Formats: sequence, C-alpha cells, structure tokens
Amino acid sequence: MTSHALRTLTVLTATATAGAALCVTGSTAYAAQDTGRRVPGIAAAWARAWNGTDPRALGALFTADGTYTDEAVGVTFRGRTEIAGWKARADTLIDNVRVTVRSTRLDGDRITVRAVYSGHLKGAPRPFAVPMTTRLGLDGSHCRIASDEDRYSLAAVLAQSGLPADWTPPAV
Repeated sequence: MTSHALRTLTVLTATATAGAALCVTGSTAYAAQDTGRRVPGIAAAWARAWNGTDPRALGALFTADGTYTDEAVGVTFRGRTEIAGWKARADTLIDNVRVTVRSTRLDGDRITVRAVYSGHLKGAPRPFAVPMTTRLGLDGSHCRIASDEDRYSLAAVLAQSGLPADWTPPAV
C-alpha cells in the first residue's frame, strides 16, 4: 500500500455588507505549499478585482484597517476607501491594467502571488508587461486581506512604456 501526503484546499464563499469575500483555508503535511495551478480564492478575487472596473471590489477584499503597499511607487494606503481609491487612480492612469497570476504559494496566513502586471500608461508610446510578486497577509479566518505588498520594477514599466526614467504621472 502506498502512502501519499494529504493536501486540502477549501474555498468558501461568504457575503458581507461591503461585498462578497472569498475565504480560503489550507491544511497540509508541509509548512508551506506551492498551490501550482490552484489559486486560493482570495488571491483569485484579488486578481479579478484588479482586472475589473469597479474599484470598490478591490477595497471590499480587505479588512477595515487593511494596508496596501505599492513598493515600486513608494506608497501605502490604509482602509477600504483608500485602497479602492488607489485602484481608481490606477484605472485613470493605465488603460487595460491587468494582473495575470502565474503561481501562488500558501504559507500559513500569507499567500505569495507571482504574476505579470500589464497595461498601457495613458500617453505612453507602448504598453508594458512586467513580473510582479505580491504578498497577501490574511486575517485569522483567511476571508479578507489584512496587508498587500506589491513588488515590481517601476524602471521596467517606464522603459517598456517608452517613457523617461524620471516620468511622473499627471495630477488628477
């Protein structure tokens, strides 16, 4: 008889007043697991929110005091309203903004997402598509994002877009 390590991934859906949130719990014989093609529900919802047109959908995935840090730009937003505002600002500056998840790794209350961040900065000669790594810190129930840390190369975004390295977005 052959013994195999049992890995489970349970995805639950919960409805909250701010919108739907996807909960994920994982158990495994290993301390961390590469989820391969199975994207945890909250990470899939995060990518859908970035790829969608409603900024509130992104904010709704976070805890009330959640934080969103874009390390390339050097900004941090706190709370659902500010996080939704960041998505709205991105939508005004970037046509076809998109996050394409390549892989995820679940480790306790953290999900590491490896993705491609792409779009076309308005007014730039060319679109961009750069690798991105995001760490999502989850709340205790794994139903909401408590923290998000995005890492990608702003220099690569600007270079691919055909913009100078000192380019800054216009004021809104």
